[in-house]
Parts: sequence; C-alpha cells; structure tokens
Amino acid sequence: MISILIVGNGNVATHLYNAFLKADQLTVTQLNSRNLREIPKATITIIAVSDDAIATISSKINNSLVVHTSGSVAMEDLKNTSSKGVFYMLQTFSKNKKIDFSRVPFCLEAENKEDYQLLAILAKSIGKKIYPVNSEQRKALHVAAVFVNNFTNHLYKIGNDICIENNVPFEILHPLIYETAQKIKTLSPEEAQTGPAIRNDKKTIKNHLELLNDQQQKIYKLITTSIKN
Repeated sequence: MISILIVGNGNVATHLYNAFLKADQLTVTQLNSRNLREIPKATITIIAVSDDAIATISSKINNSLVVHTSGSVAMEDLKNTSSKGVFYMLQTFSKNKKIDFSRVPFCLEAENKEDYQLLAILAKSIGKKIYPVNSEQRKALHVAAVFVNNFTNHLYKIGNDICIENNVPFEILHPLIYETAQKIKTLSPEEAQTGPAIRNDKKTIKNHLELLNDQQQKIYKLITTSIKN
C-alpha cells in the first residue's frame, strides 16, 4: 500500500486527490499548505502549490520522498533533506472541469532509479502516459505549453470579444477550433498553417486591421509577421 500526502488545495491538488481516492492500493490525505504544524507520514508527499511557495513548504517536510507538480521549477529547488522528485502533469486544470487522467502525460523525474519507479507506479495507478523528463526538458515543455495553451486561449478570448462586438455567436467558431486541434495529429503545425498571413494576402490583412482596436492590431501584426517569417 502506497500512502500519498498532497499538500495544497488548488486545482491540481484537488483533481489529484479525487483521482487517487478511486485508485487501488493507495491511501491519500490532503493537507492545506497553510496548516503545516502536524505533517502526516507518507510514502510520497506531493507539493501542489504555487511555484513561489515550493521551496518554503518543502523545507518544512521530512517525509522520505517529496515531489512537486510544477512545470517550471527545477527538482533541486525542493528544500527537503530527503529524496526529491517531480510529478508534473502536462495538462490544464480547472476546478469544475473533469480530467481524464488516462489522456494526461505524466512527466517524471527523481534522484534515483528506485524513486522514479515508485513515481511511475503512482502515475500508472491513474494514468497511462509516462515520460522521463529532466528539469531542463520540463522547463522547455512548460514554455511550449504556454504558447499552445495559455496564449492560444487568450486568442480565443480576443476572438470571442470580436464576435460579441459584432453581434455574432462565438459558437460558430467551435468547429474550426476543433478541426485545427485535430489536424496537428496528422500534420506538423507548419504544414497545417493556413490563412492570409501565409498567403501574404495584403488586402485581407488590411481589412482585418481596420476592424480591430489598437491592442488587437498589435497582436494581429506581431503574429502575422511571425507567420510570414
């Protein structure tokens, strides 16, 4: 039986806790990161808090294996004196949106082979996709994820604003968004690129810019130039 302690109560911590509750051969406890006076013993302690708090919180934990869930924090930034590792799930987590962990990539790192194998067993208890990823690789993946997820979602927001301003439903764009996401499963992003920028359609680009406010124009021009280049 593997005992798990999750420190934190945000989106990642909550989804992990609920998933581990349903897994066999696991016991799981969740602890608010603000209440670290009495820390339960556990086989694996998972720190799922903001990046800036990881070092401070880990310094207060003496359990045998302590890992964090961050994409951008190095394993060495953990300040516990026991074994260290990383249990990073490359996925976006929202509190009220269920997660299918069988589709989530688990990017794992540990100081030794035995701890890595233990983290792999834990990941396989709720998921299927396991990858050995070191801190530098994970940092690069995290930046790439910001582009394909956070920045893309912000572009959805701009698209939604434009639809609202012109009294058309944003849901008309849903099939296009879906097809674009599906296309990169069989084509590289470069091969899948379409639109006025790749065609250098100057008249269409000029018409688009006339519809946009100043901030939207800056983003449109920057991305258009990037695509052209």
